[in-house]
Amino acid sequence: MGTLRGFIREIDAGAVPDATRRKLLRAATGVVGGAGLLAAAYPFVASLEPSERAKALGGPVQVDVSMLVPGELRTVGWRGKPVWLMRRSEEMVRALRQPDPELADPLSRRSDQPVSCANPTRSKRPEFFVAVGVCTHLGCTPILRLDDVALNAELHAPGGFVCPCHGSRYDLAGRVVKNVPAPTNLEIPDYLFTGASTLRIG
Repeated sequence: MGTLRGFIREIDAGAVPDATRRKLLRAATGVVGGAGLLAAAYPFVASLEPSERAKALGGPVQVDVSMLVPGELRTVGWRGKPVWLMRRSEEMVRALRQPDPELADPLSRRSDQPVSCANPTRSKRPEFFVAVGVCTHLGCTPILRLDDVALNAELHAPGGFVCPCHGSRYDLAGRVVKNVPAPTNLEIPDYLFTGASTLRIG
């Protein structure tokens, strides 16, 4: 600090040649101007970032599924909707791959889903089920039932989802059964695996 003060005194006293003095003043002006420009630009650049509310409404959601055990259902929020994450057991996956005449749209031809999920398990990896947990009838939230004997017999599988409002039923791939109020299978959102046990929704 003392050296800098001494240098400034030398400039003021005329000890530094005029040409050097001009160069130093230009450099100092450039530094101060650059700092001022950055300070003025920061709020503008920051305003281009999506707000926390925007992120909550439409931004991607990163989820770690490593702790899910077979048969466990977890719900996360995305775009104001509940999104289910479920790890299915081998028995569940085997049952989903068998033809089921009780399903209204077993091949999911009239369903809202990514092209990569147009398969019997409606997933990118058979073990994991990702779906918007909203009944396609009136928007209620279906309930996972793994021990419902009548439902298991109807679906020929170890479990499914039942909407408590009007009785619509879905298998463990979100495919709706025939003759219920819900017109289509559950929606599958866009998602991708970003690691062995992490996925990004949206």
